[in-house]
Amino acid sequence: MPGPRPCLFPGRDSTLMSTATVAPVSVWEAAHQVDADRPRSRQKQLGASDTVCQRRAAYILAGTPPTDEADKRTAILGTYIHEGLLTAARTRYGWQVERTVADELIRGHIDVVQFDEATARRLPERHRPRVHATASERQGVVVEDLKTKSTFVWDRVIKYGATAAELRQLYTYARLLRTHGFEDVKGQRHLARLGPIPVQTLRFRFVNRDNGTEHTQEFRYDERAAEQARWWVEQVHDVEDPDEAPRDFDGPGLDGTCDHCRFRTRCWPPTDPPGAAPQSILVRNDADRAAALADYERGQQLESRGGRIRKLARAKLDAAPPGIYGEHQLTWTGGNAKREPDVDAMIRLFHDAGLPVPTTPDTAAMTTQLKTAGIPVPERTGRARTPRTIQVSPAPAQ
Repeated sequence: MPGPRPCLFPGRDSTLMSTATVAPVSVWEAAHQVDADRPRSRQKQLGASDTVCQRRAAYILAGTPPTDEADKRTAILGTYIHEGLLTAARTRYGWQVERTVADELIRGHIDVVQFDEATARRLPERHRPRVHATASERQGVVVEDLKTKSTFVWDRVIKYGATAAELRQLYTYARLLRTHGFEDVKGQRHLARLGPIPVQTLRFRFVNRDNGTEHTQEFRYDERAAEQARWWVEQVHDVEDPDEAPRDFDGPGLDGTCDHCRFRTRCWPPTDPPGAAPQSILVRNDADRAAALADYERGQQLESRGGRIRKLARAKLDAAPPGIYGEHQLTWTGGNAKREPDVDAMIRLFHDAGLPVPTTPDTAAMTTQLKTAGIPVPERTGRARTPRTIQVSPAPAQ
């Protein structure tokens, strides 16, 4: 029977050695607890950032207990990036950062407000921010929202910009600032004395949290869009039963917003039979089935027609040089010469290595033999080319 295992570290305390395999606590547990203690996490009033889905907003407004634990690590990382970047902007540029706006229906925390020169002069000198005169004259007061995105959705952000929910949130901020001004709370009472602020420009600042890439989307304030955002909030407040409020997304498995919603099980209860798609609860009778079949058929037709339209447009543009045409920008990727094995060079290598050269060269076999022997496979530029991929995106703002 083998004796006791010798100590690998003579003289060390055996107690210390025995605890070396205990898993350390997770920093995420602390991060989730701190996040739950944030004032915004404990806020009971409907927030501008809650204007994503009408049913979810109705649940929040009604005080409905969450049914699901959402993984908030991505959101927490976004919060940390927000705090770091916005603190730096406030320190370096004097921007108004994380300022509160509210009325009787909703409240929100605006990421950034940049004053124009006229508005800045109304503040006491000790609170007066630095203003870039040229930008101030052209843009007026700017309300900006910082959004962090992953590389996974970055192409969509560049191509399509902010989502409908993100636009609604930003317009809610801007409208509250134009109608009520800053909320009269500690830390911003000097701003509240300014009254309503004439916001003229809205801006999204997207930051790729994987590589730090920055992209902005800027546009003028639109009163009609702001009224539509207000109407959305009023509709939620008019809901008597939150379970009857409209859903704004297609449900778990079809939309990530639903996958990570803390009311997912309440909104999309278990199906009968178990294991069916969550959306199957939307079909209650034969009329619903007939409508779903009609939607499926219409979707197939649209998909087929859309494919034909794209193929024809792609063929038309095959000789078009890159550039901006109307509202879109055309760029090309690919079209590069493919690399292929250089058979003549391989034959020379076979001779040099003393390997038998096949009478009829077998490129695949020769490549395998060279790789097995640890010899790099020589390549040359062939006649074939990689497919050329078209990229169409909105033209950049002038």
